[in-house]
Amino acid sequence: MNEVRVKICGLTRREDAELAAASGAHFGGVILARGGRRSISPDQAATVFEGTPLTRVGVFVDAPLDSLRVAAERAKLQVIQLHGDESPESAAELRAKGRWQIWKALRPRSAEDFLAGLDRYHDSVDGLLLDGWSPDAPGGTGSRFPWEEIAEHRKAVNGTRTFAVAGGLKPGNVARAIHLLRPDIVDVSSGVEDAPGIKNPSIVADFMAAVRAARRDPFRDS
Repeated sequence: MNEVRVKICGLTRREDAELAAASGAHFGGVILARGGRRSISPDQAATVFEGTPLTRVGVFVDAPLDSLRVAAERAKLQVIQLHGDESPESAAELRAKGRWQIWKALRPRSAEDFLAGLDRYHDSVDGLLLDGWSPDAPGGTGSRFPWEEIAEHRKAVNGTRTFAVAGGLKPGNVARAIHLLRPDIVDVSSGVEDAPGIKNPSIVADFMAAVRAARRDPFRDS
């Protein structure tokens, strides 16, 4: 199995970004969409990431492209994650305006949703992230998408795009997600928290240990 990388999202404090990096996470995520429980400003995001080797991912929801681009530059993002109803055309335009990668979050409730989203965005983004659908918020709710149903169509993502999975991941189930879905990246936020935006070092350690175990034995199930 190729190395599965980890993104720890919903960072609000530099100490948690440092924890993520020290634990072996490759990516750190900050919520730059307004109004969420983990939302921070671009300037705060730059401070959170400062001095860490994490690849910087910023999450946006239906932001105007001009303001989004300015925010991404201020936070020095390397990846922009679009988590709303952004069009493929908007994603492609944003992709052309910087050196960052563009990931599009999909929240499939069925295999048909997944395949339709893949077909719609495949040519305009660098990566796809699957998250659980919830009526409460576009992300960060701990909801799962239908893993087993989507797993049957995993080969549709042919390796030309980064494939990440999120939504309801935690130490006790991340090995199963890796086994079923064979993602490039697993993305965790609420599953390693004491409270929104406050990461628990012990749970982060347990999550990373479960990912390492799954890398060694991709058929282990939890």
